[in-house]
Amino acid sequence: MTPTTEKAVVLYDGACPLCRRSVRILKKLDWLNRLHPQDARDVANLPPCELPLVPKKLLEEMHVVTPDRKHALAGFRAFRWMAWRLPLTWPLAPLLYLPGAAWIGGKAYRWVAKNRFNLVPCQDGACHLPVSARPSSG
Repeated sequence: MTPTTEKAVVLYDGACPLCRRSVRILKKLDWLNRLHPQDARDVANLPPCELPLVPKKLLEEMHVVTPDRKHALAGFRAFRWMAWRLPLTWPLAPLLYLPGAAWIGGKAYRWVAKNRFNLVPCQDGACHLPVSARPSSG
């Protein structure tokens, strides 16, 4: 078993400045070394998972593939799963299960994910989106 098969794999958009910044913070919070961040754009090296990993969906929302490789959680559900594994977020984790939290959290997460390229200043004031990150016309 390799070290990454003992950890959850956090799949994120490596072309997204907000996503990369979030991963840097995530690494600092991961004191117990339970998470392995990985660029979802590296489709040739996606982790094995009982559920199919769809590359297009991996770029729409962050995904977490659980250490047992049986589950792939997306968006707010992935965020909520990680909250239980990061000591500094343990006090917050129960609040993420309050009535309505999943609905509000899901909506908020999807809004941030959809607008992520506009939320972080880009180099020299211009973002150069990779072709696969640009909205399709039509």
